[in-house]
Amino acid sequence: MSSTVLTQEKTEFSRGLLAGTSIAIGYLPAAITFGLLAKGTGLSFFESMAMSMFVFAGAAQYMALNLIAIGTGAFEIIFTTFIVNIRHLLMSASVNEKVENAHPLTKAIYSFGLTDEVFAVTSTQEGKVKTGFIIGVAVMAYASWVLNTGVGYLMGSALPQSLQESMAIALYAMFIALLIPSLKKQRKIVWLAISAAILNSFLSLFIPSGWSIILATLITSTAIEYIRPKKGVS
Repeated sequence: MSSTVLTQEKTEFSRGLLAGTSIAIGYLPAAITFGLLAKGTGLSFFESMAMSMFVFAGAAQYMALNLIAIGTGAFEIIFTTFIVNIRHLLMSASVNEKVENAHPLTKAIYSFGLTDEVFAVTSTQEGKVKTGFIIGVAVMAYASWVLNTGVGYLMGSALPQSLQESMAIALYAMFIALLIPSLKKQRKIVWLAISAAILNSFLSLFIPSGWSIILATLITSTAIEYIRPKKGVS
């Protein structure tokens, strides 16, 4: 009986690896870019790899790089990335209903790998999702992100010093590229981006830049969500 269960888990894990291949391919350019930007920001190879290994959250890592570049303190960086990743609380609750029951330690392991893409692949499966499957998807995604971070960093190291120093500019270009698709879909995002930028510029005159970003994000997000049903902002 135990042999049959083990065989089934191996099969589900293999299915998960296969399903995670598309995620791994999609992560390749984003992870390489992160490695390049981490090098340009001044992080060491070990620090860049450690961030991808222990944080494993694309948007949060890009945000952290930006905060590191402007000299923000550690607490502000942690708090800001927490806000950026707070959606994972909802995703985890949803996946918990979808995946078969497992030991809490096992859940903790695969919840670490629960990125937006892993969540999308897992939540679209029919019926109960096996533990081996979600672990397989997460392992494939994780391996791609970490390995390609290293590739990107090493590529950055091979660039001339002048280009390495200019990579910090690419960080802002990356944020703009991430923001544009959302701006096209909802006017609310336009108001949110403009309001947050203005408020952050004002608050940064009185408080450290890290806290100004945090407060601007919290205040504008709350205000937009409150105003939207009242004024009909779409």
